Amino acid sequence: MESRRTLPSLTDDLLQEIFVRIGSPADLARASIACVAFRRLIADPTFLRRYRSLHRPQLLCLLDRHFCGFQPAETPHPSAALAAAVVRAADFSADSYIPGGSDAWCTVSDIREGRVLISCNSSILEGKEYIFIPLAVCDPLARRCLLLPPIPDDLLASVQVQKQDFLDCDEFLVPSRDEEDETSFRVVVRADFTEMVVAFFFSSASGHWSVGASLPWDALSIPLAEHRLLSSHTSYVYGCFYWKVPTKNKSNKWLKLDMSSMEMSAVELPSGQLHDGCLAIVVEAGEGRLGMFSLIKGDNATSLFYTIRQIGGERSDQLEMDNVIPLPKGFRYHIFGPYEGHISIQGYQLLDEADNMCFMLEIETLKIERVCRMRFGAVYPYFGFPPSMSESRI
Repeated sequence: MESRRTLPSLTDDLLQEIFVRIGSPADLARASIACVAFRRLIADPTFLRRYRSLHRPQLLCLLDRHFCGFQPAETPHPSAALAAAVVRAADFSADSYIPGGSDAWCTVSDIREGRVLISCNSSILEGKEYIFIPLAVCDPLARRCLLLPPIPDDLLASVQVQKQDFLDCDEFLVPSRDEEDETSFRVVVRADFTEMVVAFFFSSASGHWSVGASLPWDALSIPLAEHRLLSSHTSYVYGCFYWKVPTKNKSNKWLKLDMSSMEMSAVELPSGQLHDGCLAIVVEAGEGRLGMFSLIKGDNATSLFYTIRQIGGERSDQLEMDNVIPLPKGFRYHIFGPYEGHISIQGYQLLDEADNMCFMLEIETLKIERVCRMRFGAVYPYFGFPPSMSESRI
């Protein structure tokens, strides 16, 4: 009788090649509990870093802009089950790991790559006064927080601005580069003074602030009456920050900060007529193309207007795509983003605030999905991986 042939066993390398192709983090988590050998391979830090580099993080929850609450994605959203599990394991309360607790902190300034940039009350810095609001970066999944040092006075002197000339500022996290360590991060503060705009830059690698760029408003051809209304919302596209300038003639002028050259400029972005003068969001549309979203408010309904155009070159003035996307009726809408390839659409019910809704639009497919009812006035979408698949981001 011929002996029964046995199948060769799968090597660890081959198993990891199979696991890395599992698209859903929830499915990967289930595979890890199938047996001890699978758990060992999937829990390997090198494997997890590779997996995170190949797959988009999932929408886990919405964070209140005052950092006092959160809401997980709800059924039927695809991330609902994973979001519920993560929220049970994570600590979004802030009291247990942030210096001074949540009472000392005011507002979420930005959120990217699992990190939350928050601004706080100056009282936590032993009564010292600064023209810039104290900042901290925290990782809710790892329950870690890093209080950033204040921007030193000698940096102000280096760009020849005075404290009394300060008008306003906004703070943003810079998306990481592929070669950076996962715990490294950068922060940009755009500070507006009466005569100029200055971008201050913080690197966690050095632990210090530096001047990234500075330019007089006159050189940007942005009058005082207009730059004081500069949009606090930013879009990050192809390594550059963009801020919309609400000009009186309804032109599509933007302030641009190039993070590779650390140069600042005022640019006119090509757009359709419906974008001009509106609050707009610019996004990466692939192949070097720029996409732009804005809201169109009609008598009884609101729609999203989306265009794609080439940046630079001979085709820079040619419209490649023009879409009008109807939104559910009965809401007053605001749009934010982009966040991990999505636009956040927040709808405020005209009659009953209990029915305020958050939707997410996937930029690549233009598919809109309902996330959940909003218990808070304004929220930030938090994307990430389950705690078992995550490493500290700080």
